[in-house]
Amino acid sequence: MPYLLISTQIRMECGPTMVGDGDSDAELMAILEAKLTKQLGNEFMEYITKWSPRRVLNKLEDLGWKVVSMAGIGQTCAWTLHKSS
Repeated sequence: MPYLLISTQIRMECGPTMVGDGDSDAELMAILEAKLTKQLGNEFMEYITKWSPRRVLNKLEDLGWKVVSMAGIGQTCAWTLHKSS
């Protein structure tokens, strides 16, 4: 899995942070202390951690991930990360 998308609501800069979908690497999600959940109204599962985006980004950098882009989408901030093999 070379790409990863994380996001958070702008008003939630202290967390929680969405760090993966139902197909994400379970081992990586465990390192981020993320739990697989299904939000009311959604038909998909996603991993959410109580960590702040800053803490998630710092940990992912320690693991070799690099931010390739960041965007603000309405009230959401999203980061795309890549890890070279």
